[in-house]
Amino acid sequence: MFRPPAEADSVLIRVADGCPHNACAFCAMYRRVPYRVHDPAAVEQSIKLAAAARPDSRRVFLADGDVLALPASSLEDILTRLRQAFPLLARVNCYASGQAMAQKSDAQFRTLRRQGLHTLYLGLESGSDEVLRRMGKSGTVRDMVDGCVRAQNAGLSVSVMVLVGIGGRELSATHARQTAVALNAMQPALLSCLRLVPVPGTPLARRIADGSFIPLTQEQSVLELREILAGLELARTVFRADHSSNVLSLSGRLPRDADRLLQELGELLQCGVLDKDGPGPMPAML
Repeated sequence: MFRPPAEADSVLIRVADGCPHNACAFCAMYRRVPYRVHDPAAVEQSIKLAAAARPDSRRVFLADGDVLALPASSLEDILTRLRQAFPLLARVNCYASGQAMAQKSDAQFRTLRRQGLHTLYLGLESGSDEVLRRMGKSGTVRDMVDGCVRAQNAGLSVSVMVLVGIGGRELSATHARQTAVALNAMQPALLSCLRLVPVPGTPLARRIADGSFIPLTQEQSVLELREILAGLELARTVFRADHSSNVLSLSGRLPRDADRLLQELGELLQCGVLDKDGPGPMPAML
């Protein structure tokens, strides 16, 4: 079971196994997990067991990948059962994809919000359709931009994730420029930037081994993140680049802290410690 770092203290309720797409070249999270939606009786039992163990919980995260892909009626039933089981429940969050967002109407988004759904975690990864195509990610940038805007207009929060380095050296400039454009159109409530970390056994790892994908150096990763940040025109967004994959831990609010964040990245680039030839130290685990 996978969850975002922000859901560390949430009750985790699994309503599906795996990911309905499960073909992204960089991802190994659900590689050997057949996609399966749990039947209502199993979900109800999971909710009962969790409520018995943590009856005063205020947050629930629904797992696994792309729970928003479930039919709206199924999600409404799950949200109703959660409200009944957890009297203090304040928010229910889950992963979402651009395709799942496109399949939900504005009315369904509003109903899900009224029923208690609060935050959708969306992996934009890149604002470049060419980068997404090469990485095997389904859907389009337009799906994700439109879905984010419609979901937030319905009262939901959307936490958008971007992968620094996903375009490799060949498409780094395109990735940075078009990602900033997509984010400006989305105006997400939350934005997280993570650095691409190749996972052994994935199609991406094989491309790196055969030379068809050249990863960014540590210095190039910082330069790309700075370019993305410099291109943002966000009105009210919580920004984080504090994942273990990042070269420098950053956090703040945009636009208020934009100058400070850019200055910190500039100082890092000037200090001469970044690896110009390779990726530098990478996290032992994600």
